[in-house]
Amino acid sequence: VQLQASGGGLVQPGGSLRLSCAASGRRFSIYAMAWFRQAPGKEREFVGTISRSGGSTYYADSVKGRFTISRDNAKNTVYLQMNSLKPEDTAVYYCAARDRSAIATMTYDYNYWGQGTLVTVSS
Repeated sequence: VQLQASGGGLVQPGGSLRLSCAASGRRFSIYAMAWFRQAPGKEREFVGTISRSGGSTYYADSVKGRFTISRDNAKNTVYLQMNSLKPEDTAVYYCAARDRSAIATMTYDYNYWGQGTLVTVSS
């Protein structure tokens, strides 16, 4: 599966942004999807994941209550709605896919990666 992330940009603290990740290739609904992010000088970290059907989600503590992952299997797309953004949310955001159903939070659990989209939170 090929993944294409989009929607990044510059936003003020407290603002909102929605990222999209479009998938092509094999049937999208067989993949659990996730978002990771990587800030300058830091390792890539888990943000959140959504199950194949979209019925289950799991988030990192740092974004819980502010970020929401959703998916539209008919459009082969997963979304990351980010609200109440903080400067520390500044990073390149990556979408990822894995062809297993269990919750996974480590980068090595994911087989496929998008190219990343930059989110900058600054006044």
